[in-house]
Amino acid sequence: MQSETELIQRAQSGDQEAFCLLARSYERRILRLALHYCQNRHDAEDLSQDVWLKAYRAIGGFRGESGFYTWLRQITINTFLNHKRGMTMMFAGNKQAIRLGELVSLEDLGLAEPSQNAEEELHQRMLVGKVMKSLDELTPRERLIFLLKHCEGMTYDEISRACAVSAGTIKKSLFRAVQKLRGHLGIEVEQTEAVPDLHARSLRID
Repeated sequence: MQSETELIQRAQSGDQEAFCLLARSYERRILRLALHYCQNRHDAEDLSQDVWLKAYRAIGGFRGESGFYTWLRQITINTFLNHKRGMTMMFAGNKQAIRLGELVSLEDLGLAEPSQNAEEELHQRMLVGKVMKSLDELTPRERLIFLLKHCEGMTYDEISRACAVSAGTIKKSLFRAVQKLRGHLGIEVEQTEAVPDLHARSLRID
């Protein structure tokens, strides 16, 4: 089995099969991120295809200064940021295209205080799906930054560099996003509350 480095070298020389093998390693991860961003499978698949087309065209310029996925993720971020503003957001109703790969709590998402008992904790965990469905309350940029932080586990500085804005702007955007989501879910927000430092959680698609 060839290494990723060997596949990259073959892809850079024009080997389409090698590029397809590279894509196979990351296609679900990119689609998962697009699904959370669009929350409509058709739009997400179109957006993912756009990412792969751009990656295929740009693979010759990959110099290995970062990991391949880091390079690919930057193309993904740029594609999302440049995505047409007027796109129709159709959020999942009865048909769920995405779901959490593991149960996490609202506390983990920075949307609630630590639970006091097992019953409260279970209730919070059951609400996580509602949180992900509530992402339409955010602007496209807020949604992307929220996902980069909580799905990709990127730091403020990493998101700042990827989105070409200051780390302070990223923190403010995340704070606004959390406020909006809390408000949508009817969770009280403290005015003096600091931006929570959250951990990424594993999400997967069906």
